[in-house]
Amino acid sequence: MTAQLVVEMKTATSSATNKTQLKKPVLLQGFQGEGVLELQRRLRYWGIYSDPLNSIFNSSVEKAVRAFQHRVFLKEDGIVGQQTWQALYTGVPVNMPVLRRGSRDRNVVRLQEVLKASGLYYGAIDGIFSSTTQESVQALQRRCGLVADGIVDRYTWLALSKVPH
Repeated sequence: MTAQLVVEMKTATSSATNKTQLKKPVLLQGFQGEGVLELQRRLRYWGIYSDPLNSIFNSSVEKAVRAFQHRVFLKEDGIVGQQTWQALYTGVPVNMPVLRRGSRDRNVVRLQEVLKASGLYYGAIDGIFSSTTQESVQALQRRCGLVADGIVDRYTWLALSKVPH
């Protein structure tokens, strides 16, 4: 996973500036056309959509969009806006904050939930980035070949997005 994670980050940083600066249409259930076909292809690329490509944003596409949004820590509304497009092209969670010991918010809750799902965290899901949370983050970072500094940055968010949650 280490080499793949590094390749994904390099790909993400270069393609983020190229692909996502294009204006993409906002898509939601009921829409049809080339934009939906592009969406279906991106979802298939990430292994989330396996139905036939048909340019129709139906309930199956919406379910796949929500699953992808969940994976990359976006609002799971089934609507494909600019942040979802950016994540579809990069595979990287977008606009996630840097978290470290002392952080307190809903993003720490997300972090703790994913760490718990990975089997690395046994503390309370309380939204407080404590020493227990930091140790769990460091364990994940070591597992993924990242610098084990206990700080949740872009690279650590990417690693977390690979954890089934």
